[in-house]
Amino acid sequence: MSGKLGEIEARIGATHQLEAVVGAMRAIAAARARDAHARLAGIRACAAAAGAAIGDVLAFDPSSASTSATHADEGAEVCIVIGAEQGFVGGLNDRIADEALRRPLASPRHWLLVGTRLASACAERGMGEAWSVPMAAHPAAVPHLAARVSDALYARLADGERATRVTLTHALPGESRLRIVQRTLIPFDFARFEVTPRALPPLVNVAPARLLSGLVGLYVSFELCEALMLAFAAENEARVRAMLAARTNVRQRLDTLSQQYRAMRQDEITSEIVELTTGREAAQRTRD
Repeated sequence: MSGKLGEIEARIGATHQLEAVVGAMRAIAAARARDAHARLAGIRACAAAAGAAIGDVLAFDPSSASTSATHADEGAEVCIVIGAEQGFVGGLNDRIADEALRRPLASPRHWLLVGTRLASACAERGMGEAWSVPMAAHPAAVPHLAARVSDALYARLADGERATRVTLTHALPGESRLRIVQRTLIPFDFARFEVTPRALPPLVNVAPARLLSGLVGLYVSFELCEALMLAFAAENEARVRAMLAARTNVRQRLDTLSQQYRAMRQDEITSEIVELTTGREAAQRTRD
């Protein structure tokens, strides 16, 4: 009986260690999610400055927007899909992969996948050849990752297949239920920018169309950076939820093991009492 008690004690000790690991993973994920949220304000401020500059260019030369516009139905589509790099995020990657593949294939597509686990989920669903890159391991690495994705994007926009449409799919943080968004980056929507006419136009040293093209590229880069940071926060919030569920399961397992230990210990004590009583009675009969 004592051997079984020792085995249960060992399992209880291992479960306590697992609970500590789960708690540490939850704390790390929560800290990373907070860090990502804190960095969003700076990214959005930069995007707002670029948007204000776009509005200024449109104010003194509205025709420059038409020269930058493209027809989305004429070429291929570039699909940027952002998922998770590591596990313990529930069904996050599966949901993102399903959403990315949900629309019918209307034109050739180039896939840009961010996140090793997401790339695996897409491959399991029969996605063809795709460019992929690991997701950032911490928020400070997101701007560098955004630059890599931007380079891959513009390489495909400039290739011979004339990709003219770019979509972006990722998860959103801060939701009680997992929410996946899919939006269009290109064709670029100029209508969202406030255009305030000026009495005197600003002094520029380059052609308005060229200036606007550069500002659009900068704004798209900021949009990518924001999406990556949101996806990073969503990944870590999903991990926090997964760790909370794991902690509940671990504690239930601890309760079960503790009950088994107490019941077995009680059985052992009862057996010892019976053995002592039987031995005493046997000794007394021998003396009589």
